[in-house]
Amino acid sequence: MNHAPFRTALALLALAAALPACAQKTPARAANDADPALWVVHGPASAHRGTVYLFGTIHVLKPGLSWFDEAVKTAFDRSDQVVLELVMPDATTMQGIVKATGLTSSGPTLTEQLPPDKRAAFTKAVVDLGLPANALDRYKPWLAATTLSITPLEKLGYDPANGPEHVITAAAEAAHKPVIGLETAQQQLGYFGGLSQKAQVQFLVSTLDELPSVGTQMRKMVDEWAQGRPEALAEDMNDDLKESPEVAQTLLVDRNRRWAQWIKARLAKPGTVFMAVGAGHLAGADSVQAQLAKLGLKAKRVKY
Repeated sequence: MNHAPFRTALALLALAAALPACAQKTPARAANDADPALWVVHGPASAHRGTVYLFGTIHVLKPGLSWFDEAVKTAFDRSDQVVLELVMPDATTMQGIVKATGLTSSGPTLTEQLPPDKRAAFTKAVVDLGLPANALDRYKPWLAATTLSITPLEKLGYDPANGPEHVITAAAEAAHKPVIGLETAQQQLGYFGGLSQKAQVQFLVSTLDELPSVGTQMRKMVDEWAQGRPEALAEDMNDDLKESPEVAQTLLVDRNRRWAQWIKARLAKPGTVFMAVGAGHLAGADSVQAQLAKLGLKAKRVKY
């Protein structure tokens, strides 16, 4: 059974990394202390070269985890500009984009698009959200999958308001640092909408299969992130994504390549940038760092 689409949904819309549910023994650490991975990339050796800090995030967290300190805060304080995957539009605009890209008014219902043996599980998952059984029937499969993935996390106490993007944005506003996005909301949702029908349905089926373990997956992922273990993220995520090349190419590899090109161009200018993107983009053979290496640039891990 291929779980890659489910985990990629979590990676890109909620979690920023993709991990299996199995528990692993991990080193002890202070209950609320987190030391996520951080890298630095320098531009051409000249008096005017730029610097980019690369920080991997998890888009939703529970309250109380201490991570915006030590080397991460120092890198932020040194930076003139903050770059995120996306600067969220206002709620009304975002709702319009979701409606335009994620809903359909004709054709077979979503329930009808699913394999017969998955329809009961889909109906149960929707009802468990407190919605009528047919509430998502005009959703495209990718939007239903992400909705079903994220809502249980909210019930477990995970909230974007505690996530790094929200914290970093607030700190940037307080410090009068400009904040820009690498992509627009239309682009991000368009990547999902551009997946083939087969990949989208597989995406939703995998989500249904793994919903019972979403809390375990999230807890493990937060531990991996807090301990600064990108290699573990890569090992778990990339093995699954090999089974779904369309998803991997569209949602990870192509984006990482574009972001590396953006970094290269930015490094040719003076100044320091704090760039925060999902941690899943900063691990593995096709990571942003790997794409930078192909461009002759080295990302160095900041030890702290």
